[in-house]
Amino acid sequence: MNKLKTIAVLTMSMAALSTAFAAEQAVTESAQAAPVVQPQAGNVELDRIVAVVNNDVITDRELQERTHVVAINLRRQNIQLPPMEQLRAQVLERLIFERAIKQRARETGIRIDDQMVNASIEQIARQNNLSVDQLRQRLMADGVSFSSFREEIRDEITTQRLREREVDAKIQIPESEIDAYLAEQAGFTTGNTTEFHIQHILIPIDHPDNTEKLKKHAEEIAERARAGEDFAMLAATYSRASDALQGGDIGWRNLQSLPNVMADVLKESPRKGVYIIKGKDSWDVMRVSDTRDGVQFKLAGGPVEQTHARHILMLVSDITPEGEVIHRLNDIKRRIDAGESDFATMARLHSVDNSATRGGDLGWLQPGDTVPEFEKAMNSLKPNEVSEPIKSQFGYHLIQVIERRMEKNGNPQRMRIAARQQLREKKLGEAVYNWQRELRDRAYVEIRDSHY
Repeated sequence: MNKLKTIAVLTMSMAALSTAFAAEQAVTESAQAAPVVQPQAGNVELDRIVAVVNNDVITDRELQERTHVVAINLRRQNIQLPPMEQLRAQVLERLIFERAIKQRARETGIRIDDQMVNASIEQIARQNNLSVDQLRQRLMADGVSFSSFREEIRDEITTQRLREREVDAKIQIPESEIDAYLAEQAGFTTGNTTEFHIQHILIPIDHPDNTEKLKKHAEEIAERARAGEDFAMLAATYSRASDALQGGDIGWRNLQSLPNVMADVLKESPRKGVYIIKGKDSWDVMRVSDTRDGVQFKLAGGPVEQTHARHILMLVSDITPEGEVIHRLNDIKRRIDAGESDFATMARLHSVDNSATRGGDLGWLQPGDTVPEFEKAMNSLKPNEVSEPIKSQFGYHLIQVIERRMEKNGNPQRMRIAARQQLREKKLGEAVYNWQRELRDRAYVEIRDSHY
């Protein structure tokens, strides 16, 4: 069980932060890269409606602006751009989903007030060493409407609040499931000790009559991946999962944290490769790019070293480039090392993890509680020492070790908490996908551009 997987559930007002200046870097990068779609001159073309979602519309200008930002981010992640028409189609689908989210939020009475949006914008400005007025001027200089920026922040917070209400809060883990899980863990099977680095491409089956046709499509994609084509680019082109524009990467997982259909395949063939998987109403092309030994959770054993640590987490996202995140964390580390501020204060001000309210305190950790990249860095630190920025599947971290101790392993209460978190994560991914698909399916959508 990876404790950070639960700790990294974000406070959404922070998750939308710190990424206001992608446009500025995009101007520099796009000058050196292949051209991407940018807004064209002429009011008629910019205002053309490309899609209707219930009682709302998506304009060609919105689509072009978002496509431009997504293309820049794909390049920043070193992901080869799909053909531009297919990228625009992917972005249009994302905009349709966002409209459906906003409409559902209105139906259920979710309102994000101006005070919350203002607080988020003030945080963005502070993290960039700017006043709000200076932030406004920077956005204007980059050709970004401040009102559009505010609405994007509001939409991010709205999405998180709606998901918390309709998905997260409804996931229940019965005690009987925890009992069964712990019994399985006690067997120390291969599935308990091996982790897989997984990417996937989700192809929904839109009608039963299309099952075989879409299977053939999945097989063609799989063959292209086996032949050496960039899997992240294929995911950005063809996947309909929410992580498509991140290259379909779901990170390092063990069998217990994977959907059953994926876990069943890897139980039979626990090695690197590209697999085609039939889900309940989809085909999945799954790539296992690497495997590694996971940290064993034993139900009983001798004493283990525990570490009391805290961290600051920052995210790389559509609006926040990787270089900017690393720069900010290095500046925070410099200030802490120089005695200009303390770690806990910096965590409260800058971390997007929900541990921020505790000064980034993660409590006592033992081997296996965190992802390997985090654990390796943490183990190399002396008490009170601050790490360099460390990358994990959750983002970038600064880590500080407070103290260490030796403690008996196998605490029953600790194991049940770990099991509950692992089972919850396993259910959450599938529940979020089903929720997103239901919202999309319920919406009336009319595509008015023949290209899509």
